[in-house]
Amino acid sequence: MPVETTREEQALRRLTDSLVESYAGQHPPERVRSAIGDAREKFDGTPVREFVPVLIERIARRELDGHAEPEAAREHLATPVPNPHHNAVESAAVESAAVEHVFPDAGSRAGTPGLRRLLPIAATSSPRRLLPIAAALALVAIVVVAVVAVAGREPSDAAAAGGTTDLTTVRGAVGSEKASFFEDPRVAEELARDGLRVEIEPAGSRQIADMDLTGYSFAFPSSVPAAERILRAHDISTRYTPFASPMAIATFTPIAEVLTTAGVIRPGPAPTFDMARYLELAQRNTEWTHLAGNTAYPVRKNILVSTTDPRTSNSAAMFLAIAAFVANDNAVVQGAEAQQRVLPLLSRLFTGQGYAENSSAGTFGEYLTAGMGPAPLVLIYEAQFVEAKAQGRITPDMVLTYPTPTVLSTHTVVPLDDAGDRLGRLLTEDPELQRLAAEHGFRTRDTAAFAAVAAEHRVPVPAEVIDVVDTPTYETLEALLQGVITAYN
Repeated sequence: MPVETTREEQALRRLTDSLVESYAGQHPPERVRSAIGDAREKFDGTPVREFVPVLIERIARRELDGHAEPEAAREHLATPVPNPHHNAVESAAVESAAVEHVFPDAGSRAGTPGLRRLLPIAATSSPRRLLPIAAALALVAIVVVAVVAVAGREPSDAAAAGGTTDLTTVRGAVGSEKASFFEDPRVAEELARDGLRVEIEPAGSRQIADMDLTGYSFAFPSSVPAAERILRAHDISTRYTPFASPMAIATFTPIAEVLTTAGVIRPGPAPTFDMARYLELAQRNTEWTHLAGNTAYPVRKNILVSTTDPRTSNSAAMFLAIAAFVANDNAVVQGAEAQQRVLPLLSRLFTGQGYAENSSAGTFGEYLTAGMGPAPLVLIYEAQFVEAKAQGRITPDMVLTYPTPTVLSTHTVVPLDDAGDRLGRLLTEDPELQRLAAEHGFRTRDTAAFAAVAAEHRVPVPAEVIDVVDTPTYETLEALLQGVITAYN
């Protein structure tokens, strides 16, 4: 029966794009694609495909990083075909070398009960010939994955980790900024070890709150207020908050220098963006050409931070919460009188932008590709910048700043059935998933993990984001948003 490889093809396309970017300064794109192609050939004909992209990435990275083949593997590549009477242990040496090639730490795993028995079985499964190293790699990769899963899981989970149909599919509506996390093959692998296969539909978080979630196991918006809207609509109370990310503003060095002179940006290891000074300029409809000494960006349009559409996206709602706090004399907005007092300015911040994307992935994607021309200031999640820096997508002229004050966007899982509840617990409690979340730029309970990622990729982030304000109550935030939406019309 043909092997279904649609998901594998998608994963390999993402892997290729990622490695081409990661090795941009070391290898040309065709060299990277060649390494991936060579690694993939090693698994031709392998029936179990669940972890093939992960294994291909490991092999390709070893080759691109210039690591030599293990000595045992090189020796056995030249070993003549044995006759059928040779001891099976000799043949097992090739598979053992393959294990070391794919899983460098497999030596410790070889003592796992059952693995000592399975390796000789693999070695003697074809007694008349020595398995070529490619076939050995494919066979032993499957054996190791299956045995490691058996050693630490219930039988149903072991079968799931081995790629069988026992995996429970969990479908969810997810904030677009988390799509790359769920598309990471390592995340899929870890979830599969616990018997889950996650399928996501990326969307703006406020859009998710208005969706018909029938048939979904979970919703994963980007803040507590957005989650609260879903909780109320479905009359449930359970929620999980596996990670968070403060709101940030991405810009470019020439813009940062102009705004530093204007008193909006304050330089430092992690530059800050003074919201009070920004609102002062916005209140006066200040244009870029009005700024003294501005020769870097002499454009006749108002100084505005580009956000997503507040009608569909959580990040815009979070920016509204920050601006409302500052406009309300540094106090959380409460009551109809305060709402009406701040609404004219808040509406101007959004309606003056023109077209806005429905999700933060769109605005950040434009920032990465279009330069400072269309949008010199872009509201993002800190995690997006950190992740892009780790992927080699941030150029030297791109600058990350932090609004003062800012809002911590707490990404919240709302489980809609038992499978969604299981996923929420895993994302919050599983150490490997928490580590991978930090690699994607999110701040988890393990603060050291995020700090290590930021330090490794030299991202200038504060160890702690201190100047954080609370969002208004659910009802007040909705009233403010409705006021802005009315202004659009």
